[in-house]
Amino acid sequence: MENVVVSGSFDDIRSRQVRLLEEAARFGAVHVCLWSDEIVKKTTGVDPKFPLPERKYFLEGLRYVHKVWAVDEVPGPDELPKLAGFCPGIWIVSENEDSLAKQKYCLSHGMLYQVIKEASLREFPPDDRTHADFSSARKVLVTGCFDWFHSGHVRFFEETASLGDLYVIVGHDQNVRLLKGEGHPLFPEQERRYMVGSVRFVKQALISTGNGWMDAEPEIEAIKPDMYAVNEDGDKPEKREFCRERGLEYVVLKRTPAAGLPRRESTHLRGF
Repeated sequence: MENVVVSGSFDDIRSRQVRLLEEAARFGAVHVCLWSDEIVKKTTGVDPKFPLPERKYFLEGLRYVHKVWAVDEVPGPDELPKLAGFCPGIWIVSENEDSLAKQKYCLSHGMLYQVIKEASLREFPPDDRTHADFSSARKVLVTGCFDWFHSGHVRFFEETASLGDLYVIVGHDQNVRLLKGEGHPLFPEQERRYMVGSVRFVKQALISTGNGWMDAEPEIEAIKPDMYAVNEDGDKPEKREFCRERGLEYVVLKRTPAAGLPRRESTHLRGF
């Protein structure tokens, strides 16, 4: 398999960056050259919003990433850092990062060079329920808005996936506004579903079709999970009663970040 390289800061990761990694994965095993905090500040003039260990943890949680290399030095904007024992085969960049200098660099180093069109990075695969895979294995279901996606969400999925095959139901736009008020969500449902489904711990992500706190009821009826897991913020009487009536195991997990990482909450990151 070809070694594919993508280089950058990957600070405050959004869907465009994830889509770039997904497109890159079509060409081979994706290796990310992740800039250190010092390189980010030197390049942009400001400190990264998220520290290197957190950015690395997030990237390693994505199903499209094979390996993350934390780098302390980048020769220049149109060159790749040297990695001991690693030989890149393709350098992949987005259309707005394309340059003749990068093309020449790849040519001189015997590498291929691939540019991903910006328009393709704004497209998301559909919520195709006809290919839903509701296996007979133990199934765990979680629900939520997942509006400003962050490392805490990745950690929550990592924990819940250890309990069984993880299915995530993302609240549809209308219901999120009903529950949280105007201005929510910041990102549309298909984009939020895409971000959730990009995490390697998630077996499948779907958009809810019901309403209220139990907007995922139709999906629960279809998936028939063994367990409904929530974090402390998501613990609601309506959810407890729903599970009690159906004999569905209900589990509340503490909001515990991955080792060494700060605790994150979407409300604070979004500015609400």
